[in-house]
Amino acid sequence: MNYRNDIRNIAIIAHVDHGKTTLVDALLKQSKVFRDNQEMGELIMDQNALEREKGITIMAKNTAVMYKGVKINIIDTPGHADFSGEVERVISMADGCLLLVDSVEGPMPQTKFVLRQALINGLKPVVVINKIDRANARIAEVLKLTQDLFLELATNADQLDFPVLYASGRDGVVSTEPDVAGKDVSPLFETIIEKVPPPRIDDGPFQMLVSNLDYDSHKGKIAIGRIWRGKISPHDPVVRVSADGSTGRYEVNEVFTYLGLKRLEANEVEAGDIVAVTGIAEVSIGDTIASPEKPEPLPRIAIGEPTVEMTFSVNTSPFAGREARFSTTRQLRERLYRELETNLSLRVQDTDSPDTLLVKGRGELHLAILIETIRREGYEFEVSRPEAITKMVDGKLMEPVEALTIDTKAEYIGILTEMLSKRQAELTNMYNDGQDNIRMEFHVPTKGLIGFRSAFLTATRGTGVMNTIFLDYEEWRRDLPSTRMGVLVASEPGKAVTYGLNNAQGRGLTFIEPGTMVYEGMIVGTNPRPQDIAINVCREKKKTNVRSSTSDIAIKLTPPVILSLEQAIDFINRDELVEVTPENIRLRKKVLTETQRLRETASARRSEKS
Repeated sequence: MNYRNDIRNIAIIAHVDHGKTTLVDALLKQSKVFRDNQEMGELIMDQNALEREKGITIMAKNTAVMYKGVKINIIDTPGHADFSGEVERVISMADGCLLLVDSVEGPMPQTKFVLRQALINGLKPVVVINKIDRANARIAEVLKLTQDLFLELATNADQLDFPVLYASGRDGVVSTEPDVAGKDVSPLFETIIEKVPPPRIDDGPFQMLVSNLDYDSHKGKIAIGRIWRGKISPHDPVVRVSADGSTGRYEVNEVFTYLGLKRLEANEVEAGDIVAVTGIAEVSIGDTIASPEKPEPLPRIAIGEPTVEMTFSVNTSPFAGREARFSTTRQLRERLYRELETNLSLRVQDTDSPDTLLVKGRGELHLAILIETIRREGYEFEVSRPEAITKMVDGKLMEPVEALTIDTKAEYIGILTEMLSKRQAELTNMYNDGQDNIRMEFHVPTKGLIGFRSAFLTATRGTGVMNTIFLDYEEWRRDLPSTRMGVLVASEPGKAVTYGLNNAQGRGLTFIEPGTMVYEGMIVGTNPRPQDIAINVCREKKKTNVRSSTSDIAIKLTPPVILSLEQAIDFINRDELVEVTPENIRLRKKVLTETQRLRETASARRSEKS
């Protein structure tokens, strides 16, 4: 068995917003992979527009730097629990990991998840306590909590022997001691070379596991993965081994390696390196690409099951087809099934209705990002309220349960505890830092978290932070009572006017502005009563010959509540849909006419009595 001492493969893993991408910025800039006069800005790896807007990493990405003749392949991974499938997908390419922990927040739910995955895969960990320049940093306590986490998750004694570094990713400095000021990130480079094992090289002909896919309009599919055995060159014959064991023969067109943000064309790449190859049209993530001499499959990538589902259907509103390039069921189905090629934690199923597909994901944000991505590509469709995925085990109905961590002020303990108790949450831990900052930990069914984020932000006045991670399936407890009040529903189609909206605001809050086109059954606001109210927002003031001294004074409307996509998905009930187009997000009733809705309600009540 041989090793390549000129390469190190590492994955950077952490909880969301603990500074992974900022630290990668420092590694790239200080390794001199860019020209001195090249302006790269910040969050260099987050090139996706949605990643920039939301400030989170969504897709795992590859880059590489050179340090003292050693190539360090870096895999930047998402930190949000909803995208944990990305971590599971790429972690097999690495031999070591940088575990970043915030110096104030300490280990969080996603920290535990990603560390468990790293230790199961045998990665050598390097702990980096980041953001040590924060005024309220508690470095010693965070280090102790991290050591406790390793004691809980380690599978052998060697995993408890890990180096610890102290960093300020924003300032681009790393030190080996918390009270010693760092000058640059060289201590981190040195630790990676010294502590992370070099890649092991198996004897035999070429063998590579595909961990990621990209697409180029000229080159076609690009398969990305680590070479475990042999070497690869352009025009080499290869065999693709798929999940069902079927094989296909291809010829490699081009071979690329990584350096900085670039893919560099290579004449030959040997085992241990991470490469991108073209020319294999039928490849999927998890497939093995191997030499025809010995086409043996590698173990496939194991991905956890989704926990939340919702339906995607063709747009059936009166405005269908006006605002999108792609609006048919066939186009929507093709796009969703194409997403499965790269989004491994997603599931798509056909339903009894030919116009509706069932889509399953890791969480509300996972599905919301998918919806936003598709709508920006020119698609229009309708989505239902998310539901927790249940399953039968030994004749018992089981439901997913998650660990919820909340950081907030002490004044909000009462209202949050009351809200979560109604959602079947159980308080497992609570910490007070002595400065009025509280951390509460709950176990809560996934169904109880649907729609909770918006209510949580309102209750804490936008100052609280919540994080969740999937725990396990437990026996179904009971149905949750509806916590949402009624809505204002447009009773007439047309253009909303100030006079009509002023009447609507006498009943509750509105979601639309004057001049907005509406249709019957479209949700235009919310009211404080449990019942829905049909209201005509297109109604204009009747003209008369009577004038008053105040008749010309303009009506002043309260600014409307504009819901984001995530808030809209959280807000709707089971009898409602979110209409998504490239230009608008609208809320609507599944049954548009008020008469039909009243009939269905009456029929449901009769069925309950009988």
